[in-house]
Formats: sequence, C-alpha cells, structure tokens
Amino acid sequence: MVFSAWPYINSEPHLGTLLHLISADYYARFLRIMGEEVVSVSGSDEHGTPIEVEAIKQGKNPKDLTDEMHSRVLEILRSFSVELDNYTRTENEVHKEFVRNFYLQLEKNGYVFKQTTVQLYCEKDRIFLPDRFVIGKCPYCGYERARGDQCENCGRLLEPTLLVEPRCAICGERPVKKETFHWFFDLPKLTDEITRYVETLDENVKGYLRNMLEEGLRPRSITRDNKWGIPAPFAGSEGKTIYVWMEAVLGYLSGVIELEKKKGEKLFEKFWMDPDTKSIYFIGKDNIPFHAIILPALLIASRRGYNLPKKISSTEFILFGQMKFSKSQHVGVWASDALGIADGEYWRYVILSLRPERGDTSFSWQEFDKLVNSDLNDKVGNYAHRVLTFVKDRFNGSVPENLKPSEEDRAFSEAIMKLEEEFIRLNYDLRIKDAARKFVEASELGNHYLSSQQPWNLYKSDKERASSVLYTSVQSLAHIAFMMYPVAPRRSQKLATMLGIASIEKPNRWEIVRPGTKIERVEPLFQKINIKY
Repeated sequence: MVFSAWPYINSEPHLGTLLHLISADYYARFLRIMGEEVVSVSGSDEHGTPIEVEAIKQGKNPKDLTDEMHSRVLEILRSFSVELDNYTRTENEVHKEFVRNFYLQLEKNGYVFKQTTVQLYCEKDRIFLPDRFVIGKCPYCGYERARGDQCENCGRLLEPTLLVEPRCAICGERPVKKETFHWFFDLPKLTDEITRYVETLDENVKGYLRNMLEEGLRPRSITRDNKWGIPAPFAGSEGKTIYVWMEAVLGYLSGVIELEKKKGEKLFEKFWMDPDTKSIYFIGKDNIPFHAIILPALLIASRRGYNLPKKISSTEFILFGQMKFSKSQHVGVWASDALGIADGEYWRYVILSLRPERGDTSFSWQEFDKLVNSDLNDKVGNYAHRVLTFVKDRFNGSVPENLKPSEEDRAFSEAIMKLEEEFIRLNYDLRIKDAARKFVEASELGNHYLSSQQPWNLYKSDKERASSVLYTSVQSLAHIAFMMYPVAPRRSQKLATMLGIASIEKPNRWEIVRPGTKIERVEPLFQKINIKY
C-alpha cells in the first residue's frame, strides 16, 4: 500500500505539498514496473476550521469552496502526471460512513470517553474556537504564529488553550475560556503498545517522537464544535463534528474501501488485513506524530487486526530562499505558477531531485535551470536524439545488429546495468532523491560513450563497428526509459514507443530492442526553458 499525506485544500497546493503526492506516485510506479501488486491512495482533506475560515473570508459555503478546490487539485495532479489508484476526498460518503462506524467501534472497545473541558470562546463571533480558529505564541519554541492544533515551526502537537496570548483567527480579538464538553480518544491506554510499535520504525522517526513519548501520551479530542465536518456519532453529540485530524488519517482505509467498490474487487481485506502486506506513507516531518502515534493507536484500538504503518518516509522542508514553503504564510511556488513556466514532468524531476530526505533543501531558479536545461534537455534529450536520428538517417530507421562488439561496448553496457541495479536498490531503500537521477547519469554516460566512439566517422570506414555502437546505444536507451518511468512517465513511454517497446517493465537482460526494429519517428523528449533570474 502506497499512501501520501492528504493535502489540505483551503488553497491551491504549492511544490512542498506536491512533493509527497509526487513521491507516492513515483514509488507506486516503481513498484509496479518491478512486478509488485500495489494500491495507491490519497485525497483532498476538506473538513475542519481552516476551510471554514477561508470560506468566511471568501464569502462562500464551505462545501462550494471544497468542491471547487477539489476539482482544481484533480486538474493539477493530472498536469503533474500523478495517477494514484484513488485520489478521493474526505467529503465522500464512503469515508464519512467508515469514520462514524470506526469511532463507534472504538467507543464499544472502551477507548472513547466524554469529558467536560474548557475551550476558548470568541465573544465577538459567538463561537467556540477549536484548533486553527486560534493563533498565538507556541509555549515550546515561542513561534509567534502557532496554530491551535500544531506549531508549524517546531512540529509539536498543541491544544488551543496551550497557546500564549491567543487570538481569534477570524476577528483577531482575544478569546475567553468557557466550559463545553467533548469526546476523547484514550491514547494513554495504548502507551505500552505504541511504545513497542515506535521501536520498529526508522531512527529519524523515533528521534522525532522521543520527547512526545517521554512526556507521556495524553488523551486526544475526537470532537470539535465547528459545523463543517463529519457529524459525531456518539449519543448526545448533536452539533459536534469529528476533529479533522482524527478523521483524515482514516482516509487511508476508507480510500481502499472506495476503490474496492469502484473496481468490484476484494481489495480491503487483501491489503489492510494480510500481515504480509507492506505499507509506506509519504509525509512531511511535521506529520510524523499523526502517522506514527495517532494513526497506529487508532488502528490498534479498533482490535480489527489492521496493518500498522510499516515505513514512514518523512521529509524535511523545501525552502524558498531561507523560508519554509508555507500556505499559511504564502511562501513558495504555487502549482499554477509552476505549470505556467514548465510542463509538470519537468517539475517532477526538479521536485524529486530536491527531495529533502536528509535535511532541508533550498529551491532556486538557478537550480531549476540546471536540472531542466542541463540534465533533462542537454543530457537525456540530447542523447536520445543523437542515437535515434543516427539510426533513422544512416540505418534506414532499423536498429542495426551487434556485428563487431568491442571492450568499450561491454564496459558501457556493464556501467548502464550497474546504474540500473543502483536505481532499484536505492528505491527499495527509499533513497528516492538519488534514485531519481540515475536515468540522467546513464544519459551522461551515453553521451560520453557516443562521443568517444564517433560512429559518424566509423560509418565511413567501418560500418560494422558503427552498427555495434548504435546497437549498444539503442539498448541503453531502453534501460534509460525504465529508470525514467517513475520520474517522467509520459516521456518515458514516448521514448519506449520510439524504440518499439509496448510496455515498460523491469529488464531481465541487456538486449531489449531487437535488431531490425523500426524507428518510425524521432521526436524531442525535452526542450529548453528560458528562465530569467
């Protein structure tokens, strides 16, 4: 199972949001060409207070806003070649029914309790102020614009009442404290099981959670007083909704159920209940607590035997200059602007090449220029065009035979196969940033090989030798198409089609394109993008 964090659609996504969706799409594509059986799911996270706040600002109904934004996100994902098995939304009926039944099961199992609590209340707007309706200073790091659910700066989970100098996100007034009642998830009951589970995760995830576990797990509120959300199912909970974070993480399950209904195949039990299934979640590091503690705790508490997250592939932050990409702070490159500059598959390569796996990464237009114009156009596109036009012009469009192989040919083919092995190994190790560059490295080797062998001169003096050089080069392009596929699927398929390859899958030998195969047409794979910076 391949999952991506569900983008919150109070506004259009930026490159930092798309990072996880593109990573999930990349990985699902990689697994499929390796012959794995995969389901990939994500969706629009559309309930909760930020949507209500944005709807108020725009003078719209929250449902109208999310309908509009969900349609826009679908268009954006298509433009970035993101084709998950099910990109859905939290407003769909399958999800809402699953969430309500799930929490009734947790209540039945003794993990839900009702409690009177003190919440912040805005006397001017006459509403309780849950999570993101409150802004204030983080009590842990002092960040001035922390939200009531989580500090964007240090990542700590919060409650609105913990904020220092809180203020209403709608009107800016200071709220008062007022009694209300809510239903809570009894997270402390699962301390031992969660502690053991966290020990199975990678070191970077464990390190991020250490303080939270040492301080002790606290009950988490399931319900909120806001109107836009899934109505709470508990007796006496009329007017309450399920807290957006406590329902969105359940979309990983409901999304597979919905896919099962669409396909008419038994998918849910096969993937979610079979202990041999592996699952991977692509998220930002600030989402670690919800995916490594809250979600597995909910799954355990259900006592249904659901598979717990096996791998949590969390990234650091993409920076714009020295600032973190942020929707709330309006920092970054937005999807529409990005698509106005270059095709979505160019951006896939840029985003995956910048993927901040071991530390924050800065985006710059200079780096974009290098990655697109030097890597994609000058290395990959140029190599493919040199090889295929030579075959088209000098060999009547037929892939020549390997008539006079040399040590240089063997060394080159071995180098390409070694890169391919590294590509596979790095992907299974989740070092996607390094793996995504292997098709470029292979093209760079190809350009050096072609220039050193000079088939244009050999063609005049030793046509058999020129034939072997072009045969070897064509085979390398087939392997490059395989390594390119998860990064730029449409262009990879375009290259494969030019080579006469029907479908891309893991090569089990060096020769993929048979001699005599017709190269019917040759078209550029990439083109230069003029960037002024």
